[in-house]
Amino acid sequence: MIYLNNKLVPENKALISVFDHGFLYGDGIYETLRIYKGVIFKLEEHVHRLFRSAEMIGLKIPKSAKEITKAVYKTVKSNRQSEAVVRITISRGTGPLGLDPSLCTIPTFVIMSHAFRNYPAKYYDKGVPVSIVNTRRNYGPALDPRIKSLNFLNNVLAKIEAKGNASHEALMMNYQGYVAEGTVSNVFFINRNGVLCTPGLKVGILDGITRSIILNIAGELKIKTKEGCFRRNDLYNAEEVFLTNTSMEVMPVTCVDDVRIGRKAGNLTGLIHIKYKEKVAEYIGDHKS
Repeated sequence: MIYLNNKLVPENKALISVFDHGFLYGDGIYETLRIYKGVIFKLEEHVHRLFRSAEMIGLKIPKSAKEITKAVYKTVKSNRQSEAVVRITISRGTGPLGLDPSLCTIPTFVIMSHAFRNYPAKYYDKGVPVSIVNTRRNYGPALDPRIKSLNFLNNVLAKIEAKGNASHEALMMNYQGYVAEGTVSNVFFINRNGVLCTPGLKVGILDGITRSIILNIAGELKIKTKEGCFRRNDLYNAEEVFLTNTSMEVMPVTCVDDVRIGRKAGNLTGLIHIKYKEKVAEYIGDHKS
């Protein structure tokens, strides 16, 4: 079942107009959430970021945060899912051809939930290969990275490059040649001094919710952290590298381009992932009711 605008409809009847400006121009926003044991992890943070994205593109969300929460749980319940991934999508809506936002009077609101399927265990045991691709991250002043936009062509082109390199994920650099982020992930690495490093927000990245949790975990573990500007050689020379996002959590990297990072997931990467899972379990326990 798909939640479309104000009601649940079967998947084959969840249809939108070809004049929807999300389809025509990528004019809209989204959020992806993870469900554990029937509880949506960090729902409040995701909904807050959804409203931030909407405000930044001048889009008025047709529901309150409370109504969105209710609609999300209604969708999940209708699909009888306890472990799932949810996507909330809001487009500018249907209107005549043209870029003027005022052509669309009612946004299109969609919630989809899909049963979560675990990533292969070998990904976490041995790590995955990634490529630093030629496609650059969008220039921040042209498209603010804090907006989770439906306009994803930049990331799609990067993904095409990564697949051509037989890589699990593409890492994009910004216009200055600093490592930014993956197509759907933030990147971390542990340097030879044991410092946990990740590109800073000023590089032009999304302030990932999982990214923030990882930085907090590092503080609790007394691991030194550094948010800054890093070149590809910083990754090549790292002791450990890993990716983060809502669905994969903490994914170790075994190879960056042709440079081998490690034979298996690093010690700190594994420890951080364990602590992340503990955070999830604590959150689920607190919000189960």
